[in-house]
Amino acid sequence: MSESPASGPPPQTPPTTQHRATPQTTALRQRLAELRGPAVAPHPLDARALAALAANPGCKRRALLDGAGVDKAALATALGSPAAFGQSQFAFMRGNAFEAKVKADGGTELMRLLHERLGGGGEAPREVLVPDLTAAGPEGRAARTALALREATEADSWALLDHPMLALEVAGSPAYLEPDAVVVHPDGRWTVVEIKSFPMIDSSADAAKVGAAARQSAVYVLALERIAAVTQGAEVGHRVLLVCPRDFSNLPTASVVDVRKQRAVTRRQLTRLTRIEEIAAALPEGTTFDPECSPQELTAAVESVAAVYAPECLAACELAFHCRAKARSAGAVQALGRSVRGELGGLTTVTEVLAAAAGKEGDPADPTVAALRRAAALRAEALERVPGPAAPEGGAVCR
Repeated sequence: MSESPASGPPPQTPPTTQHRATPQTTALRQRLAELRGPAVAPHPLDARALAALAANPGCKRRALLDGAGVDKAALATALGSPAAFGQSQFAFMRGNAFEAKVKADGGTELMRLLHERLGGGGEAPREVLVPDLTAAGPEGRAARTALALREATEADSWALLDHPMLALEVAGSPAYLEPDAVVVHPDGRWTVVEIKSFPMIDSSADAAKVGAAARQSAVYVLALERIAAVTQGAEVGHRVLLVCPRDFSNLPTASVVDVRKQRAVTRRQLTRLTRIEEIAAALPEGTTFDPECSPQELTAAVESVAAVYAPECLAACELAFHCRAKARSAGAVQALGRSVRGELGGLTTVTEVLAAAAGKEGDPADPTVAALRRAAALRAEALERVPGPAAPEGGAVCR
């Protein structure tokens, strides 16, 4: 492996990372600062948060809080419903150790896996440029990454960018993202590499974890597309390389994941985020999510923004426990899952469902109501046929 020189023309930053203040963006930023609290610094968005937004695009509450840079973990603690999840120290260390193994010897094994899955035949690359991406601050690193990508594309050679820094505009502010790696192909194609510590058993991994990795990778693809738009000959691949441990060993294996669908969903969600001023405009005057406020004030502020809770939120959102408690107290069927919520149509509470099943409410012509009443009748019939407990022989009572 060889290292590319750090010299060259000044970094060219994509238009989306250059922020020119306009009256509209200035007013939006002031409004978002008021929402999170005048003395509270904005909580930075990362790829995991953006991917979680794409997984639940209908939740205005999360869209507003993330767009405003509110620290949802601190907010949940102030509300009395702290998030009880997170990555263990053991899992974190195991993940770092596996990533170091994959990238050892200048990424030789990583490049072998990539060439095997996406190389298109021939021998694995022997000479691979490994640019130095060191710079001051995230903005400097993002500019240095853009320069390295441009230089590698112009060189028509293989290049491996280890932990590059990408910038993506979210609600008028830059979000800095750090993928595990990006590989530049000799033909100018850029491939995102995601390294995860969950196992791939018999060439198959947990579908939920692969889906989360795909959504996260789609965020990186969108950020790379901003740079590729101003880089001649560059093209961002929509097929990412997912590297995981093979079976129950610590040996790496890889699979190709197509993220075009996740990219489209994430792009739509980011478009919604750029219009969060519409959500903010509908809030009562004086609304703030400053953790220094009283729990009563914070509860009122949070409840003033509509949420779409689902059990999947428990693994992705710090406010999930608060939203779950509210959904349960209101008897909302969404607490039972998206599939149940979809099957019940216009019946949004458990009370309405039970009343419709009992024949007390609901239109009999409604297919959902008819199905509920049929299910209730079948249940009652089955319970009537269940025999009671048999008496002991001789009529004696066991004690």
